[in-house]
Amino acid sequence: MKSSYLALDLGAESGRAMLATLAGPKLSLTEFHRFANVPVALPTGLYWDTLGLFREMCTGIREAARNVDSLDGIAVDTWGVDFGFLGADGSLLDNPRHYRDRRTFGLIDQVCARVPASEIFRHSGIQFMEINSLYQLYAAQRDMPHVLEQATHLLFMPDLFNYFLTGNCVAERTIASTSQFYDPVRKEFANGILSALGIPTGFLPPLIDPGVELAPVMTYVMERCGLRRDTMVYTIGSHDTASAVAAVPARGDDWCYISSGTWSLMGVELDEPIINGSSLLANFTNEAGVANKIRFLKNIPGLWVLQECKRAWEADGLKFSYAELMAAAAAAPAMETVLDLDEFHSPGNHPARIVEHCKKTRQQVPEDTGATARVILYSLAVRYKQVLEKLEELTGRKLNVIHIVGGGSRNTLLNQLAANVTGRRVVAGPAEATAAGNALTQALAGGVIKSLEELRAIVRHSFEVEEFRPE
Repeated sequence: MKSSYLALDLGAESGRAMLATLAGPKLSLTEFHRFANVPVALPTGLYWDTLGLFREMCTGIREAARNVDSLDGIAVDTWGVDFGFLGADGSLLDNPRHYRDRRTFGLIDQVCARVPASEIFRHSGIQFMEINSLYQLYAAQRDMPHVLEQATHLLFMPDLFNYFLTGNCVAERTIASTSQFYDPVRKEFANGILSALGIPTGFLPPLIDPGVELAPVMTYVMERCGLRRDTMVYTIGSHDTASAVAAVPARGDDWCYISSGTWSLMGVELDEPIINGSSLLANFTNEAGVANKIRFLKNIPGLWVLQECKRAWEADGLKFSYAELMAAAAAAPAMETVLDLDEFHSPGNHPARIVEHCKKTRQQVPEDTGATARVILYSLAVRYKQVLEKLEELTGRKLNVIHIVGGGSRNTLLNQLAANVTGRRVVAGPAEATAAGNALTQALAGGVIKSLEELRAIVRHSFEVEEFRPE
């Protein structure tokens, strides 16, 4: 018996509609539609093209519907932290801001002056980053209080798209946990943090677990997308990293994961959060996962710096594929230069900023595109080693294997550098872990599979991986 699920997977650079076919112990994935996710810069800030993204998602649903007799489910995952507001009539009050919008710059200190960092961490267990929903909401209260006064629901991005599909207003737990106003111990919103900041909480929607039925698609979606029946929309790990971690093809407990893409999210899977002075000092995060797990991890800037360099080079007329860039990086001589990747959070001319950073820190400056790319990847590998050692310290586990999943797992040079620098065995793949985790959590919700262990066994049976050992 075959089951067909549609995974709508939206990343920071692109989105795609992936049709997943589950036949016994094997899952196959087919991409039916891919589209760019390009933020829109306006005088008032940096925004997501939210309605354009939904239009593309509907195109993906329509393409999938043309190719199967019926879909057994649909689910949406996206990046974390961003959100939109609905008014009393159900309309979108303001287009959702991009997490790289400048309105949150410097707000951590302002917020912590009102609510101590230790108190925020005690009730959220979340890493302090300016992109977090907490600081976005604080900025919204400062800049557009009229919107918050009119808001009846705050919906994180995958919840917003689920609302467009079903009309239901809920907060899926894995995405809510990225906000820094969700309590992973009490498993409810940390309303006290918001109230202490003078932010209303009446617009926070009910929380719902990943892996359950949400609602069938609405009639207008059926008609617009050519669905043959009222297809069920499921909640899954709607934070894309939660879906990716669910699909890590691991055994035992001596492993950690890196969900590698624009961001590198590196961590372990736990049964309970680690919220104490040591994890606060190390600035680690406790996010909800599939099957009631905790993703104890660190957010690392990831391939964002390389992506920004590539954009800058192309603007200067230097156009090449990622494959060509990686070949140049592999051919470049090894350098000991290590970038502080956190210095490159904002968009801009990253090649020039790397030169400035190297001069400022008195390190060797990379002289061409290949050398620059290699320095970025080596810096990532060094950061992986630092985070790995801290994970072992905080959890008391010896981590012998690093599982790298997501699009970045295709970067063989980075994988080998990670193995070399950390001294650990690296298992790379699947690249489509997020879509696989999305689809298989739908199957879990529908009762087709019974456990997270069975889900991972299917991943191991369905996808090839590549191993890298220290050289």
